[in-house]
Amino acid sequence: MPVHLLARCRGDAWGPGNRRGVGEGRGTESGSPGWEMDADPMPPPRFGRGSMGGTQSLALPPGKGPHQVGCADVMVGHTRQGLFLRLFYPCLPRTGAERPLWIPRYEYCRGLADFTHRSRRWCAPLFSIAIGSCRVPVSWNGPFKPCSSGYPLIIFSHGLGAFRTLYSSVCSEVASWGFVVAALEHRDRSASATYFCKAEAGREEWIPYQRVPQGQKEFYFRNKQVHQRAEECVRALRLFEDISSGKSVLNVLHQDFDLSVLKDGVDLTKVAVMGHSFGGVTAVLALVKEPSFRCAVALDAWMFPLENTLYPEVPKPVLFINTEKFQTPESVAKMKRLSSRNSQTKIITILGSVHQSQTDFTFLTGKLVNRFFGVRGTLDPYKGLDITSRAALAFLQRHLSTAWGGGHAGRGLGRARELPRSQGAAGRPLPPWAWVWCFPSRCTKQRGPVAAPPLCLEPG
Repeated sequence: MPVHLLARCRGDAWGPGNRRGVGEGRGTESGSPGWEMDADPMPPPRFGRGSMGGTQSLALPPGKGPHQVGCADVMVGHTRQGLFLRLFYPCLPRTGAERPLWIPRYEYCRGLADFTHRSRRWCAPLFSIAIGSCRVPVSWNGPFKPCSSGYPLIIFSHGLGAFRTLYSSVCSEVASWGFVVAALEHRDRSASATYFCKAEAGREEWIPYQRVPQGQKEFYFRNKQVHQRAEECVRALRLFEDISSGKSVLNVLHQDFDLSVLKDGVDLTKVAVMGHSFGGVTAVLALVKEPSFRCAVALDAWMFPLENTLYPEVPKPVLFINTEKFQTPESVAKMKRLSSRNSQTKIITILGSVHQSQTDFTFLTGKLVNRFFGVRGTLDPYKGLDITSRAALAFLQRHLSTAWGGGHAGRGLGRARELPRSQGAAGRPLPPWAWVWCFPSRCTKQRGPVAAPPLCLEPG
């Protein structure tokens, strides 16, 4: 049974959903009133008067974990069958570190215009003016921070119409807690734009977004794409296996980041897959295709493209973190099919959030971009990221390894333990589906149910 996580008090937790997620339908979900959840104090957002009218946020939030975060782009191969990803990783401090642009090329503004059914001629320049100067608060090609035991690895899959940089906030947050995160840019034509470099003098070939062809059923078109996406997740894992084995891997982008530093820096026994929307269901399918993936985190997963026959084959636990305004009863029913087969699969819902609340757009938008994308809910975006990342990190900590013992990835976050059923609010027994969520700074009380069974984060 899904549990509805409150970021504030609400009497009637649910109303009809009427906000359409970008390109992936809309939905409502029945639920019950929730509980109040107190988040740790959030950093105040930095605002300024945007040139496009209204107040606009000027910066993505930095990771709050104990590690500084580095970032590098990696492209392998000279064909569509290669890989393109952005790597987020713990790095050593460096004075005067360059921060990469959030939208790395103007071609991506054109792709976003195409995806949103807007004119390239006027919309792409407007996007470029409004958000083209935003930078990611990470160290571009920063020196990799050595780790004798190796960092756990997360393969991240983007949503429909997105690309590798649009989830920088959640990826850098996870990396700041001691993970290496590989954010893929898929080449199944579900990205708003992507490219690869041909062998002839580095010539680029761009791959545009493709809509469902006229006369073709959407399920069959998207199902083919989700299988290609999951296979790309598996190929990304193979890339890290090659690096760890000492094979020479050429980054065709010729950047300053040396991939060989990852040889002893990634623990390939602790690998998970994560994604948003179309990437969420991609993460679920990747568990079927690759046994080395030990668990998956699905952010507001779009379950529609996955065939019913595969649900019994999902072998590992999944954490579904849903938003309030996107999921349909049919989609949640599919998630419940997985939770009924695996007691460690959880479903939570963050009230006050919309589908794009789990992307970077929620931090960067004023009235202009919000009008095109519908990216702001009533929940403060910084609090939404905090809730999402804490839930994901606790789940990853639990399922990737119990042997960290307060090590690099768990330090400062807390340890997970199950609670007796009698430790509910006001001493009342917990319902059979409740998962207690407590933050390290105030871990003596129940702060709100997240999923089952009862779990608590103790100080690390």
